[in-house]
Amino acid sequence: MKTQTLEYFVHEVSTSLIRNRWMTFVSIGTVTVSLFVLGVFLLIVLNMTRMASEVESQVQITAYLNDAVTKEGRVEIEKMLHEMKSISKIEYVTRDEALKRLKERLGDQKYILDALGDTNPLPNFYEVTVTKPEQVQPTAAAIADLYGVDEARYGQDVAANLFEATRLVRMFAFLLLVLLTGATIFIISNTIRLTVFARRREIAIMKYVGATDWFIRIPFILEGMTLGFIGGLLSALAIRSFYAAMTAKIYDTLAFLPLIPQYPFINYFTIALIISGMAIGIVGSTVSLKRFLQV
Repeated sequence: MKTQTLEYFVHEVSTSLIRNRWMTFVSIGTVTVSLFVLGVFLLIVLNMTRMASEVESQVQITAYLNDAVTKEGRVEIEKMLHEMKSISKIEYVTRDEALKRLKERLGDQKYILDALGDTNPLPNFYEVTVTKPEQVQPTAAAIADLYGVDEARYGQDVAANLFEATRLVRMFAFLLLVLLTGATIFIISNTIRLTVFARRREIAIMKYVGATDWFIRIPFILEGMTLGFIGGLLSALAIRSFYAAMTAKIYDTLAFLPLIPQYPFINYFTIALIISGMAIGIVGSTVSLKRFLQV
């Protein structure tokens, strides 16, 4: 592309943006608000997905050992557990530690255990964490078959309901995200179309004097990209402030929630939002011009 032609395109874009100040303001405002709403919803979806994954990963298998298992037998069981590739963490809990945990869980009602006296009916057991949630059931079955293991439990009903709930959350979030993304593109494209419509006579004149479609199209595409960039930048700045305030508020009240760490995540999110704004601006301009170029 010649330098003179490039200078012409830049001049046309800057002149158009200044001359059509009202439409420029409306377009940038629409892009900013639309991308901000989309960005906020996407942040919520990503954090909900992370929370669901965290909850799923915390489903543990409890392998109860037979009282007759010797120290050598326990070492053998532990060796076989370490050889299972689906297992990421193993913790041995003695019956004394299990009783202590039970008392802490009962709190003010721990007096119930006084009737046991010095007797401890709880077995020794292993707490096993798997690498992937879907591996819980087959891993529990494999552990239950080990010699010296009386039973392997993981709260089958609770886990099944949990996995189903997290699956529904992901599906619902994905569908809403697709719908909201489509609505955002539709709104922004129609806003840019109004800008193109206001200049339809200028496009027709350029066609009549012999300008090619691409010569006419490029300034509008650059204009749409500029509007998308400014709108994306403004929405990204607003999103950064929103996410910082949201995480600070949540950590003050619900510090245990596994939110996505602010950095470097928010930097990548900012870049993605700006690029999305530019892409939507380009698509909106291209689609809007198609009808007016058919002179």
